Amino acid sequence: MQFDPLSDAFVRMYNAEQAGHYEVSLAPASKLLDNMLKIMQMSGYVGEFERISNGRGDAFRVELIGAINRCGVIKPRHSVKRAEYDKWESRYLPARDFGLLIMTTNDGVMHHYDAKDKKIGGRLLAYVY
Repeated sequence: MQFDPLSDAFVRMYNAEQAGHYEVSLAPASKLLDNMLKIMQMSGYVGEFERISNGRGDAFRVELIGAINRCGVIKPRHSVKRAEYDKWESRYLPARDFGLLIMTTNDGVMHHYDAKDKKIGGRLLAYVY
């Protein structure tokens, strides 16, 4: 029984990456996971991915390129004000300007660099480096 599909997806990606696999299947698929994979793809952490319809919640087939050192979801989902990004970067990322904090905002799902540029806050979802 899955209690947190997003966490399960990130754990599967990390474990497949550590085992040296070139692709991983993530199920069930959701719009949130799709947006997070797009952010990771644009930032160069994963390769191509596609949604596969199987009639049971669908799945994503994700190509791994060996760029993920660590990834995970952030629980509980902390609220971040626009002036607090440095605090959360130092807590979840190994170095300044290394890695991404993925967050949800009023403007949609984005990484913390875009949120800094737009000067908006939101809730933390995940980290990847």
